[in-house]
Amino acid sequence: MAVVGFDVGFQSCFTAVVKNGGIETVTNEFTDRCTPAVVSFGPKNRTIGNAARNQIITNPGSTVCNFKRLHGRLFQDPVVQAERTNLPYDLVPLQDDRVGAKIPSFFTDSERRSVLDAAKIAGLNCLRLMNDTTAVALNYGIYKQDLPGSEEKPRIVFFVDMGHSAFQVSACAFNKGKLKVLSTAFDPYLGGRDFDQRLVDYFCSEFKTKYKLDVKSRVRALLRLQQECEKLKKLMSSNSTDIPLNIECFMDDKDVSGKMSRYWSGKFEELCADLIERVTVPLVAALEQAQVQLQDISAVEIVGGATRIPVVKTQISRFFRRDVSTTLNADEAVARGCALQCAMLSPAFKVRDFSITDVIPFPISLCWSSESDEAKACHEIFGKNHPSPSSKLITFHRNKPFVLEAFYSDPGSLPFPEAKIGEYKVENVPPQDSGDKWKVKVKIEMDGSGVMSVSSASVVMRVSATDAEGDLGENTAEEISAVNDAEGQQNGGEFTSQPPNAKKAKMKVRHVGLPIEQKLTLQLPKDHLNTLIELEKRMIQQDQQEKERNNAKNAVEENVYFYRHKLDGPYQSFLSSSEKQKFFELLDLTESWLYDEGADQDKQTYLHKLQEIHKLGMPVKDRYQESVKRPKLFQELSARLHKYSTIMEEYESRVRQIFSSVISRTARILYFLCPNRSRNALVYTDLIFVSDSLWPVEH
Repeated sequence: MAVVGFDVGFQSCFTAVVKNGGIETVTNEFTDRCTPAVVSFGPKNRTIGNAARNQIITNPGSTVCNFKRLHGRLFQDPVVQAERTNLPYDLVPLQDDRVGAKIPSFFTDSERRSVLDAAKIAGLNCLRLMNDTTAVALNYGIYKQDLPGSEEKPRIVFFVDMGHSAFQVSACAFNKGKLKVLSTAFDPYLGGRDFDQRLVDYFCSEFKTKYKLDVKSRVRALLRLQQECEKLKKLMSSNSTDIPLNIECFMDDKDVSGKMSRYWSGKFEELCADLIERVTVPLVAALEQAQVQLQDISAVEIVGGATRIPVVKTQISRFFRRDVSTTLNADEAVARGCALQCAMLSPAFKVRDFSITDVIPFPISLCWSSESDEAKACHEIFGKNHPSPSSKLITFHRNKPFVLEAFYSDPGSLPFPEAKIGEYKVENVPPQDSGDKWKVKVKIEMDGSGVMSVSSASVVMRVSATDAEGDLGENTAEEISAVNDAEGQQNGGEFTSQPPNAKKAKMKVRHVGLPIEQKLTLQLPKDHLNTLIELEKRMIQQDQQEKERNNAKNAVEENVYFYRHKLDGPYQSFLSSSEKQKFFELLDLTESWLYDEGADQDKQTYLHKLQEIHKLGMPVKDRYQESVKRPKLFQELSARLHKYSTIMEEYESRVRQIFSSVISRTARILYFLCPNRSRNALVYTDLIFVSDSLWPVEH
């Protein structure tokens, strides 16, 4: 059973796997630990990762990148429309007005569900979505052996993550075996690419003045400049001198050049002055929400590629009035934390006990109609930075179905245009003959992935002991176990919507489950999701078939060049002149066919051509290999025979000596026995020797 953590970033992805008792970041087919988040669509197949990134310049219209911000958003979403101007490919609305997975801490419910749907389409069993900074905190804390005890004052650590497109901060409290997130803050529109864009805009202006080139009018030229500016930014992070920028054949066969320095005496920090000031805003928010003082902070850990920019690191250090720590891998910390969380959830692995309490980044409220249906009552069920996962138990008094509406309490703080989360209809609430209302308990949950749901609803029926033993009637749903009121109280209490004239008769209580129909905002319909799953399966199969077809085609081409080279070399003496001529003709015809009508054939056609080449080539190859192998084998066999012959000769010489010694001794004994045996025949004379004396002689 594989346990894997995915860090799907805006620009690149990292994958970590639990292996051999540790966490290992796996490499792709290019032995690179970092895989670009790019997918390129060709006429017959897709390419992903490094291969797709190479096609951004050559095939920009069909190469999809920078798509992370589009999760769960409508086509008319302002964020989507803003992103369109920066994308080399076009976005078009579908019939349902949609555009089409670790997550930022600022992702809303719709965006989180979109990532879960993407995991299902990819065929992955996503155990949990995890906020970036929480994954980093888990990777930091689970290995610490010196954390304070559960009853001691916790260790406060701030985690600052600036990636390619977003900036996130979290304050965490650590005790032994325990992680509690105190607060999160973020700027979803501040990242490394914003610094890149300042360089791009600067050089576009410079090249327009210096070379009369309108760079933004050419997509490929703009993409090349973006790539070069990203490289320039990385070089400036490790060099204090002026860094040159040179691009050959940039536009209209012109070579362009420029230079940049990171210091104020240069241009970079001056160009990015407002971006640098924005770094402080989430830091202030996280500190205030956590309600801690600067002197209470034990460490500040920074991760993310953009934190390598010296001015960003300096700004963070200046705010916290301390040196920042870089003990974690800035690129892989999130993926490693996700893999750890997955191992903790999997029964196949035994992991040290370590509890994680995250927070809800945006307050959530719940509305419902009053008994008269004339007005709506609203209540904030999860406040900002409320612990997560969590649940609330709400009690209503109803005698008919009713609807709950969930939405974000503060739409202005959302990086998302839609505040409504969804509607939940509690059905099959039976009426009472007396006109009284049932007590209906509804459980609201915020799960570990940060997704809200109405998990259960049950009607509390007060019946007599006699009626409780019998059937409750056909109109009631199947009986479920009672909802534990203590659970609701532990996570924030139980809310009650109770009429003033509610009866309080003492009777036996039964809890009967009620069905819930949910209508989520911007949720992918199940039939559409299943269609996309089947489409992905077909695309995977098509990609595999195209890969096998290309492998067969490449094998034909490789064998043409292989045998042509060998026939003029080591193979030339192992076939007759007529065979050689026939073979060359086949190779020439195959090569001509391969670059003409054979350029786009099916797999079986290429395999047939390959078989024709092998039919003539394999016998020649076998003869050559035999001619190489036989002398070596004969030499080895001759050496072994000589060795064995020498051994036998030595053995025969030794045996001959042994035989000669035995024969000699036997003769001596017989000579001794013969005359003495006759003298022993006279029984009335003394014995020459006795029988006991024969033993040592024979022995």
